[in-house]
Amino acid sequence: MFQSLLTRTVNCAIDERAVVLNSAFDPCVECLAEQLSAGELLLAEDNIAAWGQAQAAMQHMGIPRARFRHVAFHEYSSREAPATMDVAVMNILYQPNNAWMHYGVRLAAYALKNGGRLYIEGAKDRGILSLGKRVQEIFGNLETLEISKGRRVVCAVKRALSDEVPVAPELAPFAAGRMDEGTGLLLESLEVHATDIALDPGCGAGFIGAYIAERTSKGQVTLLDVSLVSVAASRRLLEQRGLTNAQVLASDGLQAVRDQRFDLVATNPPFHLGGVRTTVIAEGLIREAARVLHPRGRLYLVANRFLKYEPMLRSCFGVVEEVGGNSRFKVLHAQF
Repeated sequence: MFQSLLTRTVNCAIDERAVVLNSAFDPCVECLAEQLSAGELLLAEDNIAAWGQAQAAMQHMGIPRARFRHVAFHEYSSREAPATMDVAVMNILYQPNNAWMHYGVRLAAYALKNGGRLYIEGAKDRGILSLGKRVQEIFGNLETLEISKGRRVVCAVKRALSDEVPVAPELAPFAAGRMDEGTGLLLESLEVHATDIALDPGCGAGFIGAYIAERTSKGQVTLLDVSLVSVAASRRLLEQRGLTNAQVLASDGLQAVRDQRFDLVATNPPFHLGGVRTTVIAEGLIREAARVLHPRGRLYLVANRFLKYEPMLRSCFGVVEEVGGNSRFKVLHAQF
């Protein structure tokens, strides 16, 4: 298990209220639940797999359901009142990029009461020092509580600022509405039939699923993502394009459709987990895709050239071929 410095540095009174900012995978969640025996733990979490893991841990520990709850990270300020939390906690390891880290800091300023504490854990090579400067600008103070093996925990206290109303921050739209290069190459190589029942797992902003929905006039498309921000972005895209033959579901992997069968699966799978490069996500998706595809179904996948997905594809499918790409990306097609 990841050794969280937050488990050693965050201390709460038993009746305080704490919010964990998009870091529900962090082991500190269980420690906070134990400390807040008469308080409340709110997980402001985007990743439904992280929320599911934390929920299972709470139930295993016998924590009453009334003492912990969940709100989508990007919807916090539209669903929760400002200045109600005593403690806010974030590990930048679980934030996809700098925009999410900075949003987390602004969200903490919104959520915390005067005198409330913000704790952030992060590594030097992930930007904890520059983020610390941003915290200093917003909160007016910053203390380093612990340093270990390139990681550190910093803490800031929210000071009273006359009668100023906390500003509700917004999380920047997913991918700022732009299609990435790999997805564009996938769409150039993708063969869609008018009657396809299709699946876009790890849908992100929804470009793949929307493209398919526009071409499968007699079929339908299901888009899946573990990220609630991605689910919201994909739904907006489908609505903007007036596509009614597609649906978007929040799902950990393919769990939401594991009993269904598809003609086509097309995906640009992520290859980072908690800030670490990995093939685990895509390999799991390949295995799941093989289980939900019809016998004559097709899988299309785009990946950076350095990612070696071919061995896993060949273990699950009879035919694996490269059908597109460029010097940086490859588009792989697989069939039974």
